[in-house]
Amino acid sequence: MSKPLFKNYNYNFDKNEAKLLLTICNQTIKQMQTDPKYVAELKYYESMADKFSSNPDNVKLTKAELDRIKNTLQANVDHLEKQIKKSWFFKRWIYKPLIINYKLILSKHFEN
Repeated sequence: MSKPLFKNYNYNFDKNEAKLLLTICNQTIKQMQTDPKYVAELKYYESMADKFSSNPDNVKLTKAELDRIKNTLQANVDHLEKQIKKSWFFKRWIYKPLIINYKLILSKHFEN
């Protein structure tokens, strides 16, 4: 069977997934705004934030945007799992649903 030449980067997110991804993009934008060396990265995240807020039912990402959001989600999962190992009950109780949501988005939409 032949490999397809072009991959489809159209995604249909429900409103909770889109809200979570929009929050990730907005947090990343706030962190990168002050540093001038992240101007190119900032444009990608602003573009994704516009797409997630305008129409989450039909989001068309570019390859670069897809790579960035996948890497950001995976980094967040890794960081939260490290935090959960060191934390007590209350922090685990807060972080556990967030990790589950991140993993669901990764497996449902961004799995190869």
